[in-house]
Amino acid sequence: MRKYNVAILGATGAVGHEFLRLIEERNFPFNNLKLLASYRSAGKEITFMGKNYVVEEATETSFKDIDIALFAGGSASKTFAPAAVKQGAVVIDNSSTFRMDPNVPLVIPEVNPDAVNNHNGIIANPNCSTIIMLMALKPIYDKAKIKRVVVSTYQAVSGAGKEAIDELTDQVKAVMNEQQPVANILPSASLAKHYPIAFNLIPQIDVFLEDGYTKEEMKMVHETHKIMGDNTIAISPTTVRVPVYRSHSESINIELYSPLSEDETKNALANFPGVIVQDDPKEMIYPMPYYTSNLDEVFVGRIRKDPSVAHGLNLWVVGDQIRKGAALNALQIAELMINRNLI
Repeated sequence: MRKYNVAILGATGAVGHEFLRLIEERNFPFNNLKLLASYRSAGKEITFMGKNYVVEEATETSFKDIDIALFAGGSASKTFAPAAVKQGAVVIDNSSTFRMDPNVPLVIPEVNPDAVNNHNGIIANPNCSTIIMLMALKPIYDKAKIKRVVVSTYQAVSGAGKEAIDELTDQVKAVMNEQQPVANILPSASLAKHYPIAFNLIPQIDVFLEDGYTKEEMKMVHETHKIMGDNTIAISPTTVRVPVYRSHSESINIELYSPLSEDETKNALANFPGVIVQDDPKEMIYPMPYYTSNLDEVFVGRIRKDPSVAHGLNLWVVGDQIRKGAALNALQIAELMINRNLI
């Protein structure tokens, strides 16, 4: 079996570390591995599979002889992705830079795998909240076309990076010691104003747009339309940051064009790759972020009819943001392309 030269850009962050974990767990066929980051992290050592790697500063010439470049996300993608492609690498990018570019496929392998066939060197990884939602919506859409979606997310701090994870820990310790928690990261590190997340909810992820929605909310709208290839799906999102480390949760209300029973819905979800149904109210069985962290699958429960609208359903969906919401989906894209001889 052929092995591939792999570069990870953003290797020292939460998603970068998850790439390494998954490469080992999934026996990804790599030959040489290059770890890249900004100048601030250059020189750090990371031990992986018994070997020490020195993190290099990313430059436009870092991708010579690289077959697959896994980008963990961030503004660096705009500069380095085109440079990597010019040097012959296929880039799988976790940032929002290329997601809505009509010439760049936006891919969830279980949902729209054929989109990878038409790439020009860059494949975009969708937003974490979009991935987790569409893993639950696609099997339902295939049974009964979706008319409208109202989604409220309960998003883990991991979506804001390792710094947000650390800040949650620090804030919990401060509150428990009757000290004032220090907030520097959320709702967005780039903003002038910040709020504590420990024992709190923040109904803002990313910046607000003129219509009152945030960028995070509109990502769910636009990315869903592109991935599903259906701009007629009406979507109303509200995204909220919660004091959870890794797993995003989503309350999803769906209006269908035709009826679909609860049993039909459960069967469709249970037979969809990468989805696990956890739904037994009598036994108090339903997905929770505490129990889904560090797992690959997306979990669905609280499946029930919505009596307030014709052909309505309610779902509760939970998935690990760093895994299926980011690193795992990107690595699955690479595996899909290898299996189709596209790399």
